[in-house]
Amino acid sequence: MRYLGLDLGTRTLGLSLSDTTATIATTLKTIRFSEEDYDSLLPQIKAITEEFQVGKIVLGFPKNMNNTIGPRGEATIEFQKKLQEYLNMEVILQDERLSTVSAHQYMIAGDMSRKKRKEKVDSLAANIILQTYLDKMKGKENL
Repeated sequence: MRYLGLDLGTRTLGLSLSDTTATIATTLKTIRFSEEDYDSLLPQIKAITEEFQVGKIVLGFPKNMNNTIGPRGEATIEFQKKLQEYLNMEVILQDERLSTVSAHQYMIAGDMSRKKRKEKVDSLAANIILQTYLDKMKGKENL
């Protein structure tokens, strides 16, 4: 089964995809949309889940550093509910704290230009979110 990783922003959606063994996540792309027009994303995500035969979605969940849920977290929960209903598919929330920071650090370490980093940061953050989830699930299998 394949998993689709999502990093939801106010104007961008980063996407990553797992391999069929649910072991390795790979960046897919970034979708740009009108600010907070999340409904416009639903048909695009549906097309991707059908094209790649995705079984589950892992959505980055932005919590505050003190583990509370702020306005971005609440918007993400609402999007999760809409997505689950629209696709009739499980959408798992994965803590995404510092995923974008990590994505920037990886790209800086790789000597990527500022312009390229701006283009790639959302899909790389989605990749980090998905890989974190996959690693967590593999760890549970080994217990």
